[in-house]
Amino acid sequence: MIPIKSAEAVVGVQSETRSFRIAREVFLIIGASLFVALCAKVTWYLPLSPVPLTLSNFGVLLVGLLLGSRRGFAALLLYLAEGSAGLPVFTTGSLGIFGPTGGYLIAYPVVAFVAGWLRERLSPGFPKYLLACTAAELMLFASGIGWLVLYFHQPLAQAAAFGLYPFVAAEVLKVSAAAALAARFQRTRAGL
Repeated sequence: MIPIKSAEAVVGVQSETRSFRIAREVFLIIGASLFVALCAKVTWYLPLSPVPLTLSNFGVLLVGLLLGSRRGFAALLLYLAEGSAGLPVFTTGSLGIFGPTGGYLIAYPVVAFVAGWLRERLSPGFPKYLLACTAAELMLFASGIGWLVLYFHQPLAQAAAFGLYPFVAAEVLKVSAAAALAARFQRTRAGL
């Protein structure tokens, strides 16, 4: 006779599996927020611009692509909460979302969501991931430049000179690198 598993054993396994999934999700979200914080520490200050060149945008895009829309959004929301609570995660330190980079920072959760949402709906591969990153990056710079217009009471052209033009070449590299890494991860995960 084959023993039948008791209901308690089945419920116990399901609870353990559910607990493991929740712990995994929490670990991924916290880890992703810390990854973006590390990326923010790689910073170059450019002459004549109040906005530093940083790897944060690369981190945000990669998090969105790898974790997907919901987890990417949650990770970047946590990142903003960490910085707002005074943890040293922002490039600009204590100014954070109230300084010249506030428009970029506030957009991070949405940028990760858009990159992840598009990745979830497009077929896998570098060109599609590049498209997802480009769309998300456009949202990032629209928010960042809009904030600079308000922050410095400057016309749009001057805000773009501060917060867009000096960064175009670096952003092309960051967008391409995030798309390439996500595509490679997808291929590795698929066993190709």
